[in-house]
Amino acid sequence: YLKISKLALAFAIIHSKPPGKSSKEYTEYLAKTVSEQDFGWKWKVEVLEAEVLRLRQELLLTRISPRFCLENRKQDTSAETLLGQESINPTSYSSQLEDSGCDVCNDSAFDSLGRASDFHQSEHNVSASKHWLERVPPLTLCHTSKVQSVTAPVHFLQRLLEIRNLSEGGILQADFSELENDSFTICNSVSQLLDGLTFFYNSPKFPAPSFLAEGVRVLISLITDTKLSNHVLKKCFKKMEEFEKNLIQIILRNRSVNRFQALHSVSETLGLLGRNNILRNSLISLLLSEVRQFAEQLLQAHQVVQSVYDITQYENIFFLCTVLEQLLQNETEESNISSSHYGGEEKIKFLKNLDQIVLHLSDEFPLFSLYLWRVSVLLNSGQMQ
Repeated sequence: YLKISKLALAFAIIHSKPPGKSSKEYTEYLAKTVSEQDFGWKWKVEVLEAEVLRLRQELLLTRISPRFCLENRKQDTSAETLLGQESINPTSYSSQLEDSGCDVCNDSAFDSLGRASDFHQSEHNVSASKHWLERVPPLTLCHTSKVQSVTAPVHFLQRLLEIRNLSEGGILQADFSELENDSFTICNSVSQLLDGLTFFYNSPKFPAPSFLAEGVRVLISLITDTKLSNHVLKKCFKKMEEFEKNLIQIILRNRSVNRFQALHSVSETLGLLGRNNILRNSLISLLLSEVRQFAEQLLQAHQVVQSVYDITQYENIFFLCTVLEQLLQNETEESNISSSHYGGEEKIKFLKNLDQIVLHLSDEFPLFSLYLWRVSVLLNSGQMQ
């Protein structure tokens, strides 16, 4: 049946092709037309899904603190008015889109995250998205969508943190038990932010756009907040762990010539994630595993005559060693945490043959051997405590 269908389609294309075009050219034209239509529908679905998530975020914030959301709506009236004016004036709307941060190198469009977030949140309005779909090229839409994947959840999480701070100071009443009743919204918001950060870390621009730095700041504030972090990690721990793994692989696999500035930024984010005790334990295990595997591969290459090793990965591994040492130091310095519990099975594997590895590598790779020794000292000191 499938073969007959394909043959029938081929005959139909041949019979219907316009004069002056070959069957191959006409087939490619039809395929391109269909793919563009598919992209349009997919983009409309994404816009509608984003709008649904935004409404769920608004509803969740309203349930947590009705008074805060009421006051916030009054402040957002000017933004809604601006959106209405831009819908009436397409030329002005189009010109603003060109400077709205579609090119992530243009930091001037993101001089204030508040304004950028409000603008992108407004773009999620269904009526506005119709103008957007009609007037912006698909490539620009894709790139702007990636920017929104950071700015949209950041705006929601910022407001959640603001409610938390106001309630802590006794200025506002808030019921954070509502987070337990709507795991979908909080999980999707955090996941969207993590995916957006991963995308931009994979293709870094310098100087880094301000919305990226703000996204990291909000994420760290969220996971270090004593009340909110439990709600978030309970529902999003696997996603957070996946984000840690992605950042580690971004460091190890980066082979660009001018990569060190980008890798320094990623390693700093890893260090900040380690401020949370739960994430710190999982991150230490992941780093111990990667450093141990690389040390074993380096030893194996060293023992084979005229063998070669990956010099780029050797240079990159020092970023992981630095983060690992920093996390272990933080762990042992905090007296209220039992240092003997971190690392687990990976700690045992790391220490098992470490003396032999350091002995064989110390002559040719003294700096790496020194890092291994320093990590082992921190692990053993934690064990002795």
